[in-house]
Amino acid sequence: MPKLPSIIFGLAGWSGSGKTTLAEKLIHNFSRRGYKVGTIKHAHHKFETDIKGKDSWRHREAGAINVIVSSDYRTAHFNHHTPSDAPSLSDLIKLSKGIDILLIEGFKKYDIPKIEIWRQEVDKPFLYTEDKHVHAIAIETRLDDCHIEQLDLNNIEEISDFILTSSKFKNSRLT
Repeated sequence: MPKLPSIIFGLAGWSGSGKTTLAEKLIHNFSRRGYKVGTIKHAHHKFETDIKGKDSWRHREAGAINVIVSSDYRTAHFNHHTPSDAPSLSDLIKLSKGIDILLIEGFKKYDIPKIEIWRQEVDKPFLYTEDKHVHAIAIETRLDDCHIEQLDLNNIEEISDFILTSSKFKNSRLT
């Protein structure tokens, strides 16, 4: 039976801070280093992943709430639900088996270990001052009065190494 990821961490920040860009760079870097990486991305609105007219879309439109599409190269699982029966983050993490590192983008209000992405031009407050689950901040310019680890937002190797070596992101802390 595949095990859950040994490293789980979130990227949190305001819209426009660069979460997705950093996620892409980290995924690429970890994959290049030989790690199996999985992701969970939070969406704030209805979104479509099926292509209109394709079989999976047609199945969903016909009323299926659970659609699985599989080939020799990939499998996609679509589960349609109402807001009241949406899966919890814990449920989603349990689906993430057989990988080494799980990157969670968004979910900034959830109690998971996180790295904050912060850019001055976004003009929003820091998250780390109110969220005890933010253990580091990825930022372009160092802060004077910051009690958590500061990482250079443009240094992917530094951020990757921090994630791999910090006990804060070990899955055993979450179970």
